[in-house]
Amino acid sequence: MSAKVFSRWQAAGTHLLICVAIASVVITIMLAVWYPGPLFEAAGGAGMLYILVGVDVILGPLLTLIVFKSGKRGMKFDLTVIGLVQLAALVYGVHIVFLARPAFIVFVKDRFELVIAAEQDPDELAKAKYLEFREPGWAGPKLVAADMPTDPKERDKLIDAALAGLDLQNFPRYYAPYAERTKEVLAKAETIKRLRVVEPASGKVVDKYLASSGTREDDVRALMLRTRFAWVVVLVDPKTAQPVKMLVGEKIE
Repeated sequence: MSAKVFSRWQAAGTHLLICVAIASVVITIMLAVWYPGPLFEAAGGAGMLYILVGVDVILGPLLTLIVFKSGKRGMKFDLTVIGLVQLAALVYGVHIVFLARPAFIVFVKDRFELVIAAEQDPDELAKAKYLEFREPGWAGPKLVAADMPTDPKERDKLIDAALAGLDLQNFPRYYAPYAERTKEVLAKAETIKRLRVVEPASGKVVDKYLASSGTREDDVRALMLRTRFAWVVVLVDPKTAQPVKMLVGEKIE
């Protein structure tokens, strides 16, 4: 009895199923660990996702469809090369996504700032006063507060750094535990009523969440979180200042 001939469509389909399974695992890790809540969308993760899916789910199976021919001499070698090239591209893509992950959510003055891992200077990380802030978060961003220095010379250095595009949140030496700055956070947090006035677009997003979740507006306060691609509304507990929910608000052009 002759062995069943495997068609190129069957080979490409099998390859596609394997790629979908791998991509699902990678995306799950990205969303659950590195980019919690709406940070994936707000930090530009969608663009990186398209690249990963394009390489892993589309390119590999397409190449298999083109080169596969059952019984062809050297077929195993061709498929091995395709698999290795695809794996290398996937590993590189995941590495880039990992470097671009949110490392710290920093309370600065009256709002939150998002700092990604690739933006952190190792020398600056080493200067952090607290040991837990000397490396970026591996399992999601670390929530911290940043204190403005009181030394005039340090303030002048910050002004110079700002001209180069580096602000207070980029200097871990000024980081402090968030739990020790909750009074300052709550002092700057807006009521939802006030948010509707100062940030109408974000107020509408919050109203939709309140209506769908059954949360009362008096049970939360709001602070804005700035990312590269969008403003995020961070709803915090009015007593503990701990984040309750993050919602993508107005896009940044």
